[in-house]
Amino acid sequence: MEINTEELGDKIVRVLKTIYDPEIPVDIYELGLIYDVFVNEDMDTKILMTLTTPNCPVAETLPLEVEEKVKSLKDVKDCEVEITFDPPWTQDLMSEEAKLELGML
Repeated sequence: MEINTEELGDKIVRVLKTIYDPEIPVDIYELGLIYDVFVNEDMDTKILMTLTTPNCPVAETLPLEVEEKVKSLKDVKDCEVEITFDPPWTQDLMSEEAKLELGML
């Protein structure tokens, strides 16, 4: 059965929600660190993400973990993770759920 790009995008988001920022007990998706997930017809994916700060202690390992976990999905051919600081991450990017979790609401 062929999987479409939208279904694959949903699967990727589910995987992203299993990856946590080591300093904040909230997954990177709810934290707002994922800016975009692109999936093309060849099932190659590109994830545009940011970090809470440019000198984040997991700057080396977190993008790698994202890439490896997304690549582990059987329908994904390849995954590229691009880190950007434009726009810079702010707490406004966090989901209501994340803010609630961290006692910010």
